[in-house]
Amino acid sequence: MNGVHDLGGMDGFGPIPREENEPVFHADWERRMYGMARMLMNARLFNLDEYRHAIERIPPPIYLGAKYYEKWAIGATGLLLEKGILKPAELKGFKPIKLNPTYSLASKRARGAISHRSSGAVKARFKPGDKVIARNTNPHGHTRLPRYARGKRGTILFDEGVFPLPDLNAHGGEITPQHVYAVRFTARELWGEKAAARESVSIDLWEAYLEPPNGSRANGRGRIGRGRR
Repeated sequence: MNGVHDLGGMDGFGPIPREENEPVFHADWERRMYGMARMLMNARLFNLDEYRHAIERIPPPIYLGAKYYEKWAIGATGLLLEKGILKPAELKGFKPIKLNPTYSLASKRARGAISHRSSGAVKARFKPGDKVIARNTNPHGHTRLPRYARGKRGTILFDEGVFPLPDLNAHGGEITPQHVYAVRFTARELWGEKAAARESVSIDLWEAYLEPPNGSRANGRGRIGRGRR
């Protein structure tokens, strides 16, 4: 999902303040917010990808002006209200903020954009040292593929293991396990020739986000899919 939350590679937002000996929490309510968020996810009222997507759906003017744990509070409250678990009248001292609409997997647009993924054992498509290209796509829903890396060439460093694909998990889709790879991109590949030649960025990317340099997609693997939970 493209939006103001995806700030990687952007500038013009002013300096980033650095606090010496910064505490984990700046106020007691932040500590409680962290604990409540973990509790809500442990209770399976929503999953981590839904939660991340809810924070992405905070209206831009509010998102840009909110502090870190304020976004946590807005996102969690918005999800609980959407699911009917929490009623507006039950909130005291907290004005709920309506989240922007989410992306429905049941829509015609979704059916056209998401391909079926073959079932079976989860085999790694790539191995350390392989050259890959991050897919150049603009998804309407949640994704963990940052804009600044789309269409860029990188190298697989190592396999992180198998995890659910966030693009579907955030929208009530099937649990689609895929290999996640640490992919190294040179700074010049990402930012151009003015970047330092010896610098690089490593990003954890799901298999569906990656293609081999020749663009082949053997057996349809590596695509975002739908199926049974």
